[in-house]
Amino acid sequence: MRLLTVNAGSTSLKLEMYALDAPLPPIAQPPDPLARYATIQAGCADRPDAVAHRIVRVPDEWEAVTLLDDRARTQLGVVGGDAPLHDAPALRAAAAIAQSVPGIPQYAVADGAFHRTLSPAAYTYAIPRELTRRGLRRRGFHGLSHEYAAHRAAYEAQRDVVHARIVTLHLGGGSSLCAVRDGASIDTTMGFTPLEGIPMATRSGSVDPGLLLHLLQEGTTAGELAEMLERRSGLLGISGRSSDVRELLAASGDADAQLALEVLVWRTKAALGAMLAVLGGADLLAFTGGIGENAAGLRERILDGIAGDAGVHVIAARENWMLARAVILARTA
Repeated sequence: MRLLTVNAGSTSLKLEMYALDAPLPPIAQPPDPLARYATIQAGCADRPDAVAHRIVRVPDEWEAVTLLDDRARTQLGVVGGDAPLHDAPALRAAAAIAQSVPGIPQYAVADGAFHRTLSPAAYTYAIPRELTRRGLRRRGFHGLSHEYAAHRAAYEAQRDVVHARIVTLHLGGGSSLCAVRDGASIDTTMGFTPLEGIPMATRSGSVDPGLLLHLLQEGTTAGELAEMLERRSGLLGISGRSSDVRELLAASGDADAQLALEVLVWRTKAALGAMLAVLGGADLLAFTGGIGENAAGLRERILDGIAGDAGVHVIAARENWMLARAVILARTA
């Protein structure tokens, strides 16, 4: 099967083709992609048999892999507002592929499916129960990346993933941490939407709800608030300069740029401490994502005084491989 994978992230679009005729390899031993593409048109020109899309926010009743037909795309349009930096580009990509290669089966792969093992204690907000029962609860995201990073770190450490305590740190344009026990997610930093958790490139991460109420009472509209939290906050908001860690690191004389990095390190270290607490310690720590893989100095600052005896691994993100794997498993089930 020739499978085109489409990963619409908050700051990038990654397109890879996989051709798999042999038995499916383990998660931790991914094959190299047959090809990588700069445009959707190039990928479609190679005539895939199916397409897999990373979808951040899917309806609650969906399976981890769902055929992305017209009805499904309409449903995604309803809930996609909870992840505007991701799912709008993903839906545009699906429409472009449907136009370029009519009739090709396309699949939505739920990015948060890995976190469906969270306990009620982990996923419940302290809000009236009638709201939680409507589905207003913590969900978690970056599941494809966290699952792969946990398996790969265990493989590199020659550990069985189902007998290891692992914290995975996906740090990139969007960032989150995950506590993995026995191969399953037991806690994570993102919540009902990808806004919760640690500061990100342009997203705020967690903010006191009272501060947001204060802004609304001052006259800020819901639309203005959403724009601020999604696109003008995070590293960009603090620094007033850039959302790119490389530029902030280079701006050594800019106090606001350095403050942005200090906040990122502080909040990530605090979140790591929380993940270690719920696990009762960790055997392995796995950094992945653009920042996690490439910013060695920030990794050292995050780990300073907290890593303990855990083995630290830097894992190249392979979300597209996880997309391919999920669809192949679903089609052969």
